[in-house]
Amino acid sequence: MLHAGNDLTIQQMSQFEIVRWSAVDIYQSLGRLGVPLFVMLTGILLLQPSKLEEPIRVFFRKRGARVVIPFIFWIGIYFAWDFFVDHQINNQAISSSSIIQGILNGPYLHFWYLYMLIGLYLLTPILRIVIAHAERNLIKYLLVIWFLGASIFPLLNLFGPYELNSFVFTIPEFAGYFILGIYLLNVKITRSTLGIFLFIGVALTSIGTYAMSATVGGGKAYFFQEYFSPTIILASIMLFLLLNTVQQPSIQQPPSKIEESPKMPSSSRSRKLIRVISENTLPIYLLHLIILDCLWRGYFGFTLNGNTLNSIIGVPLATVITLFICLAIIVPLKRVPILKKLIG
Repeated sequence: MLHAGNDLTIQQMSQFEIVRWSAVDIYQSLGRLGVPLFVMLTGILLLQPSKLEEPIRVFFRKRGARVVIPFIFWIGIYFAWDFFVDHQINNQAISSSSIIQGILNGPYLHFWYLYMLIGLYLLTPILRIVIAHAERNLIKYLLVIWFLGASIFPLLNLFGPYELNSFVFTIPEFAGYFILGIYLLNVKITRSTLGIFLFIGVALTSIGTYAMSATVGGGKAYFFQEYFSPTIILASIMLFLLLNTVQQPSIQQPPSKIEESPKMPSSSRSRKLIRVISENTLPIYLLHLIILDCLWRGYFGFTLNGNTLNSIIGVPLATVITLFICLAIIVPLKRVPILKKLIG
């Protein structure tokens, strides 16, 4: 959803009717919550105290098989895409220096997430010890320092006459979400309260983006859609806690008991679809920009972008179509054992 509106966000309000621009603003304010949710979920899975006894070499071997191998494979795919498609259209030259830089920094805009993930993996053995032995108040203190440094002081610097040197707060930015996931795991708040504050967070993100674009503009226009803006942090926490209230069958139960559990409906298409998506989130993420490019350029026999369809309908439609095309490509390919390891 976030990337489906990318071809529209580069347009200023004066070039784009305000209703359509505002629709994309709302969609992207929602889409921004995806990365914080994934990082918090990663924190839950990797920072459990039960993981403390896992040797470092075992941890990195598992991560290498899960992420590094697909990372290398998809870098090659995007270099090929650049060579056979993008440079033909944009006259982009492929050189040894561009390849080296592509490996070091990522060949396409969404690869930043994998580099960030690798950084979190490097911190994980240390953070596991902290989480396992620190008192909850100490973890809360760490999160408060992170929130002040990553969110509040940048906000004050944006609107205030003075700026605080950013080196005062040196906690890696995404490490805060990483720790926040495990910290929030047992927090209980009523669904109605979570829903209200989720709505407030998304609404303030959209309104703040509109106001900044209409007044300040430039690089600061999307400040409130950055991953560490107070409104995105608020909405991400609320959505995380709201999703955590959804009842799931216990993994200790045998399949027959899960199917009979009164907390969950019997096996349905929607549950099966969610499971297929969840098992393929990494390759979906890595493939989806190629599919979006194909939709924008009409490679599937039809063109779907801001010029051909109203963005109010176009962004969610492109989101759904991209998801199912990705699944239609990935699921059959992953039935081949060697491709399953490469694709992710």
